[in-house]
Parts: sequence; structure tokens; C-alpha cells
Amino acid sequence: MNKFHLLIVALFVFAIPANAQKIGVVDTDYILSKMPEYKDAEARLNQQITNWQAEIQTLQTEFDSKKATLENEKVLLIGDQLKTRQKEVDDLDKKIKTMINNRFGSMGEMNNARANLTKPFQDQIWNAIKTVSEKNTLGIVLDKSNNISVIFLEKRYDYTDKVLDILLKNSAGPNSNSTERPTAKKNERNERVKSQKVQN
Repeated sequence: MNKFHLLIVALFVFAIPANAQKIGVVDTDYILSKMPEYKDAEARLNQQITNWQAEIQTLQTEFDSKKATLENEKVLLIGDQLKTRQKEVDDLDKKIKTMINNRFGSMGEMNNARANLTKPFQDQIWNAIKTVSEKNTLGIVLDKSNNISVIFLEKRYDYTDKVLDILLKNSAGPNSNSTERPTAKKNERNERVKSQKVQN
């Protein structure tokens, strides 16, 4: 999760000798994937992207048809007729390319939307990490989602579940039991943290 590059939590550091500082690791990508609000927002964005793709495909089909028709009838067209028909095809081609760039280019709507998607959740995750750090007197917290090599990680150093528990409890209603995650998911996390290799 690029939002959190390297989380250095300066809590209790001044009170803990440097050689005794505790280090924790979290997986913010995993945390985000388990947050219902984020999953809902991501689903809406994916639906919007699907709609954009369908819109472009419709225009592309129209362009292919007009271009093929023009090629077949070109010998029958003269003067302004040919120029007008050719301009229609060229304009449609430009429209499609502009739409693709605006929607899916490096500075397009899709990339901007994805970048903005996580912003509402950044403060929530940070505050949860801060709470866990204070409770466990952690001097440094690393985010293994952001190209930080973790060759081996014992579960006791992985605070991902603790952070996620806080976030889910805060998002749940007073009578909700949504904070309880199935045993299968916990087992999945246990397997993942036994030995992990993260590529740079």
C-alpha cells in the first residue's frame, strides 16, 4: 500500500533504549481488502471502469463499421462527399483516442480514482496502528505491503490482525458481530506470516 511507505511510530521511543525498541510489521494491503467500506468503494469503482470500457467498445464498433463502409463506398464518392465522410471517421477516431487517454491514461480518471479511493481510509488505518503501537510499546512499525523485503516473520511480530480488529470494531454498530472473522481467515493469516517473501 503506497500510502504508508514506511511507518515510523515515534511513541515511547524516547523512553525506550535504542537497543530495546520493539519492531512490528503490518500488511496494509490485507487490511484494506478486509474493510467492508473499502471493498464497497472498490466495487463501485470497478463497475464505473466496466461502464467506461463498454462505452469505448461501443464507439470502437461504430468506428470500425463506418470505416469499413467508407472503404467500400470510397470509389463512389467525390469531392465534398468524400471529405465529409472521411472527416466523420477521423473525428470518431480522435474521440475514441481522447476518451481512452482521459479515462485510462497515466493521468486519467481511473488512476486518479484509484489513488483517491484509499484516502478516506488512511487516517483510520494510521490511528489504529498508533493505538496498537502505544498498547504494545512499538518503536517502529513497517508496512510489508510497500516493497519492504520480509524474508521471515514470526507471527508475534505481525500486528496486522490487531490493527484490523480495531478498524472493524470501530466500523461495526454496537450490536453488530461483524468484527468476528471466520476461523478459516485467521488460519489463512497464520499461514501467510510463517514465512513470506516480498519482491522489491
